[in-house]
Amino acid sequence: MEKREYKDFAILYRTNAQSRIFEEKMVVSNVPYKIVGGVNFYARREIKDLLAYLKTVDNGKDDLAVRRIINVPKRGIGLTTIGRVQDYATEREISFYEAILAAGSVPGIGRALGKIESFAALIEHFKAEGERMSVAELMDEIIDATGYVEELQADSDEEAESRLENIEELRNKIVAYEESCEAEDEKSTLSGFLEQVALVADIDSLDEETDYVVLMTLHSAKGLEFPHVYLAGLEDGIFPSYMTITADDPAELEEERRLCYVGITRAKENLTLTCARRRMVHGETQYNKMSRFLKEIPLSLLSTGALFKKEQTEEEPKVSTYRQAKQAFATKAFAATKPAQQFTVTKGKGPGYDVGDRVRHIKFGEGLVTQITEGGRDYEVTVDFDTAGTKKMFAMFAKLQKID
Repeated sequence: MEKREYKDFAILYRTNAQSRIFEEKMVVSNVPYKIVGGVNFYARREIKDLLAYLKTVDNGKDDLAVRRIINVPKRGIGLTTIGRVQDYATEREISFYEAILAAGSVPGIGRALGKIESFAALIEHFKAEGERMSVAELMDEIIDATGYVEELQADSDEEAESRLENIEELRNKIVAYEESCEAEDEKSTLSGFLEQVALVADIDSLDEETDYVVLMTLHSAKGLEFPHVYLAGLEDGIFPSYMTITADDPAELEEERRLCYVGITRAKENLTLTCARRRMVHGETQYNKMSRFLKEIPLSLLSTGALFKKEQTEEEPKVSTYRQAKQAFATKAFAATKPAQQFTVTKGKGPGYDVGDRVRHIKFGEGLVTQITEGGRDYEVTVDFDTAGTKKMFAMFAKLQKID
C-alpha cells in the first residue's frame, strides 16, 4: 500500500459539535490534526465557559476559571471591581474565589458587593447540589440556574444553533463518562470528569507547515479536495438533520442533499461514508436509521452493497432490543424510507403548554404553538411568532412562557 501523509486525509461532518469525538481520538492516538474553518471543541467559547463553572464548583482554585465566569452571563460586575478583588487576593496570598467569599472586606467594592455576593451564593449552591447530583444533573442545573442558554440565544443570531449543539455534545461527553464509570464499577465524580477532559483539552496550535489530518464541516470543505475523505454521521436525524426531515419545505431537504454531494465530491481517490449503529444524542443513546442519502446511492457503487444485500435475505431470529437495533441497521439499511415517526405527547406531561396556546420567547416575542413533537428527553416545539415567523426549537432551550 502506498505510504500517505496525514494531510492526505480529511474527515468531514455536518455540524461543528461532531468534531469532539474525533478530536479526542486523535489526541489519544497521538495523531496530529487541525480544525479547518473552526475552533477546537474544547476551545469554543461556550465549552470553556461551562467547563469553567464545573472547575469553580469542583475546587475554586483555578483563578482563570473563576474570573472567566464571574460576569458570564452578564451580572453587571465590571473590570474595575474584578481588579480590586484580584488585588485583595494577591495581597493576602489567597485564591480569587476566596477573595470573592470575603468581598465585604475588599476596599472600594461599593455597590458591586451585592452582585459579587449573589455570584458567590450561586456557586455555593452548585457546590451543595453537586454533593447529591450526578455530573450531568449538575451541568443541567448550572445551565438552567444561570440562564446561560437564554443569553446565548439573545447574543448570537447566526451561531446560536451551533453553540447549542456544542453544549449538547458536552453533555453527551459527560453522560458517556458516567456510563463508562458504571461499566467499570467505578464512581463517577466531577473531579474525575475534569481530569478526563484535561487529557484531551490542552491542545497546542499546530504550525501551518505541520503534517496533520484535516477535520472540517461540509460547509467549510467547499472548493477543497483530498485524496482520502471520510464523510461521517450519515444517519437520518444527523444528516439530513431532524429539523430538515420534519420541515414543511422540501427545498430544505434538497439543500441538505446538495451539501452531501459536496462532501462526496471532495474525494480525489477514496471516499468512506460512515454512520453509527448507536449515538449519544441529548444525553441518551439513540439508534438512528442509515441516512436516506446513502440509500439513494446505487448498490453497485458501494463496496459493502453486496454484504447488506445478502444479510437482507436472512431470517431474523428473536433477539434482545439491542441486537434488534443492530440487525435493523444492517439488514434494513436500503429499505424504502418511511415517513418520520411523529410521537404523541402524553397528556399532562408536556412542556407546560399545548398546541393552540399563546407563548412568549425571550428573543422572538409572542407567538402561537402550532405543533409539539416528543423525542428523547425533550419536546420539539413549532411556534408561529407574530414578528419573527415560524421557528422550531427544543422546549428545554426555548424556555417558552405560556401567556394566559
